[in-house]
Parts: sequence; C-alpha cells; structure tokens
Amino acid sequence: MSDIFSGRYTVENNKDAAVLIIGMRINKWSAPHKWIPVLKAMPEMIKELYAHKEELGFLSMESYFGLPTTTMIQYWRSTEDLLSYAKNEKHLAAWKHFNSKAGKNSAVGIYHETFQLKAGSYESIYVNMPQYGLSKALQHIPISHGMHSARERLKAGEV
Repeated sequence: MSDIFSGRYTVENNKDAAVLIIGMRINKWSAPHKWIPVLKAMPEMIKELYAHKEELGFLSMESYFGLPTTTMIQYWRSTEDLLSYAKNEKHLAAWKHFNSKAGKNSAVGIYHETFQLKAGSYESIYVNMPQYGLSKALQHIPISHGMHSARERLKAGEV
C-alpha cells in the first residue's frame, strides 16, 4: 500500500504539463471477440511508457477499470512530448493494430482528450492521501501559508 501523507498537500504549479484522458467503452457485451482485442492493446504501450519515462516525457498515470467505460489519465512533461510519442514508430504500430480492431467496430468505442496545463493555471489539494494524480507527476509539497484556498494555490504558480 502506498504511503499516506497525513495533512494537506498540493503540487508546485510553476511548470507546464499535459494531461491525456484516454479510454474505451464496451457498447456490445454480446461481442467480446470485438472488444477484448481492443482492451488488450493498451498494456504494451503502458509498458513502453514506464520503461522509457524520462526520454519520452511521460510522468505518471492513473487507471480506472469500470464497466462499460474504462479510463486512463496520463500526465506528461509537455504537450510536445505527448505528440512526439504519438508519432513514435512503436506507438504508431500499436495504434494501427488498435485501430484495426476498433476503427469500424461498433461493439467498442474509444476516446481521448488532451489538456495543456500552463504554469499557474492549475491547482490541487490532497488531504491524508498517498501521492496520486498530479502529485505523482509533479513536485508534491505540504500546503504552507498563503496556499490554503484554491485561489491562493493558483496564484502561487503565476509567473
């Protein structure tokens, strides 16, 4: 079990970052032969991200396995790193395979959303939590004077 950090924590918000939300939705339970290959396509890409974190700019991720929709939130050093990874040869091969299984297959839906986080434009709070989400990806710090409200935490990262 992850270490619990007692008290109130936040992340330094003085750096740009990127967030990718990606997932799939099972639309037709009666067609597991259509959606299981899509579900199985992601682990190889995840393994690659963790094996080459620094060079790829991948920071961290959280996964939520739910039904009918499964979601993964990935944190990246920059949008440029994320987009560069999307054009990476290994990723393109995996994505081509993934799309061949999901592209014209109404039994499964896929989606992603990308967000650019600009320094000073995001804030967070973690109370009695292990490092989680952005706090695993960025500098996890105790909340200090002048950072108790969301407004104060947003202001702390302004340049």
